[in-house]
Amino acid sequence: MPDGWTNYGSSHQAGAFLPRARVDVRLITIMVRPTRYNPPAMNIEEKIAELKKRNQLAEEGGGAKRRERQHKEGKMSARERIEFLLDEGTFEETDKLVTHRCNEFGMAEQKPYGDGFVTGYGRIEGRLVYVFAQDFTVFGGSLSETNAGKIVKIMDLAAKMGAPVIGLNDSGGARIQEGVASLAGYADIFLRNTLYSGVVPQISAIMGPCAGGAVYSPAITDFVLMVDKTSYMFITGPM
Repeated sequence: MPDGWTNYGSSHQAGAFLPRARVDVRLITIMVRPTRYNPPAMNIEEKIAELKKRNQLAEEGGGAKRRERQHKEGKMSARERIEFLLDEGTFEETDKLVTHRCNEFGMAEQKPYGDGFVTGYGRIEGRLVYVFAQDFTVFGGSLSETNAGKIVKIMDLAAKMGAPVIGLNDSGGARIQEGVASLAGYADIFLRNTLYSGVVPQISAIMGPCAGGAVYSPAITDFVLMVDKTSYMFITGPM
């Protein structure tokens, strides 16, 4: 057999010897861009209408039925508490339209705007304060990676401005569907509780049944107030 040839048949077959293919194998990197859904462009009127719709959904929280249940228990909603606390017309909300990023355990179909926390700043008797309120009507006021980021942001702003931070707590603790991502959110909050201790006043109000991280953070703030007959503090879940 000639050198460089390969036998592809029996030795007695004519033409059985063919030249061996010599292939230069090289690694080829192919970059594939993910396909993205591009919704049809909206005009300015449609964009404004969509923004108003999302704002309304954010303000509804967990819905009218759950807010009514809160009222029957003698409790205000998160937004009502902020309106009651601050000087009229001074509240400026932050991150109103954010949603969580969890897609497991059916959470992909449940992404309320604001993700259950109302955060922002306003004034009390003319003085600047930063405030957050946990909405028990949305996932029991549980803490997620996303709404922890909302709290961290106003804590950082409060430290920068030298203003108090007020937390209106009404939460069952970490959002179990998010696992360690939620716990990492508490770690970020605890860190700022300690770093800003003695820098700006930190005030916690326990407005309902609170457990786990929703108790640990208030416990290391400067002042803790509880509402008679409606607020409780559990180191872990009340089992």
